[in-house]
Amino acid sequence: MAVATKDAVLGNAVDLAREVAIGIAEDPADVGEHLGHVVEGERLVSHRFACLARGYRGWEWTVTVARVPRGRTPTVCEAELLPGDDAILAATWVPWSERLRPGDIGPGDVLPFRADDPRLEPGWTPTGDDELDSVAIDELALARARVLSPQGRDEAAERWYRGSHGPTTAGALAASAACASCGFLVTLQGSLGTVFGVCANEWSPDDGKVVSLDHGCGAHSETEAEAPPSDWPAPDPLIDEMRVEVVPHAAPVPAADEVVVVEAAAGEAVVVEAGADETVVVVPAAADEAHADGAVADEAGADEGVGGEAAADEVVVEPAVAAELVEEALLEEPVARDDAPADVPAAETGTDPEQ
Repeated sequence: MAVATKDAVLGNAVDLAREVAIGIAEDPADVGEHLGHVVEGERLVSHRFACLARGYRGWEWTVTVARVPRGRTPTVCEAELLPGDDAILAATWVPWSERLRPGDIGPGDVLPFRADDPRLEPGWTPTGDDELDSVAIDELALARARVLSPQGRDEAAERWYRGSHGPTTAGALAASAACASCGFLVTLQGSLGTVFGVCANEWSPDDGKVVSLDHGCGAHSETEAEAPPSDWPAPDPLIDEMRVEVVPHAAPVPAADEVVVVEAAAGEAVVVEAGADETVVVVPAAADEAHADGAVADEAGADEGVGGEAAADEVVVEPAVAAELVEEALLEEPVARDDAPADVPAAETGTDPEQ
C-alpha cells in the first residue's frame, strides 16, 4: 500500500480552496484565515479555513482537492463545514424512546409500547372460582391486561418516599403532626397503603398527591393554631334603609275577665284597684251571722255567676266605674259620724259623709 506523501501542487492550491469555501458560505466574511492542510491520501489534500460564523466557534471550512497522476492542475473533490478540536457539539444522539424523561410527556404525546417492560406483569386470568375471581377482580382490580409488578411497585415506593412528598422535605420537618393522624388522608389498598396515602385537603400544597404517612404540612386537620386577629378594623354596620323587613307579631290573646269579690260593711267605703279586664263585685255585709255563713257557703256559686247576672244583694261595678270610685275615695276626707263612739276617730270608721 502506497504511503501518502506531501504534494506540492495540491498544497499550494490555497487560493482555489478559499474561493470554493467563500462560495458555500452564506457570508464571505464567515471564512477566516487558512489553518493549514491535511494529506488525506495519495494526491488528495484537504485545506482548512477558520469559520467566523456566529454559533460555530471552533468549526472549520474544509475543501478537499485532488489531481490525476502526472497532472499539474488541482481539482476540487468536496467542500463542507466540519467541527474542529474545540468546536461546540450537540450531545450524542440518543433514540427518542431512550432520551425521554419523566415530565416530558405533554398533551397529545404517546409513549411507544414496551412489551418487555419490567415494571409490569400479566394481569389476573379468570379461573372459574367465584371466590378467587371476586377478590382478584372486584376488590384488587387485577383483571387488566397488565398490572404493576413487584419491581414497579418497589421503584414507585422508593421514588415517592424520597421525593417532594416524603418525610424529609422542609414542610414535613416543620409540621407539628404527620399525615397518618390527619382526617384528610385517604389510604391506599395493598402493601402501598401501609406507607402511603392520598391528600384530600384543598388547602394543603399536597392536595391530590400521594404522600407518605410520616409526611406533614401546616394544613393538618387537628392543628392547634388559633386564628390570628385581623389587621383590618371591623367594618361599621351596614343599615339598609331601602328595605322594609316584615316581622310577624302574634296578636295578644285576651285573658278571661277576672272577677274581684269584695265584702264591705254597711256604710263602709271600699277602695279596690281593678285592672282593665276585671269586674268588681261589692257584697254588702250581712245583717246577721247566718247570712254571712251563707255568703261563705255560696263562694263556689259566686264563681259560676261570673259573666251572668249577679245576686240580688250584690252590687256589680264595672272596671271604669270602680276606678272613678277609687279616685274619689282617695281624694275625699272622711267625716266623723254622729252616732260613732266618742273614743273612735272618724277615720277609723271608714264612713263617707255622703252615705
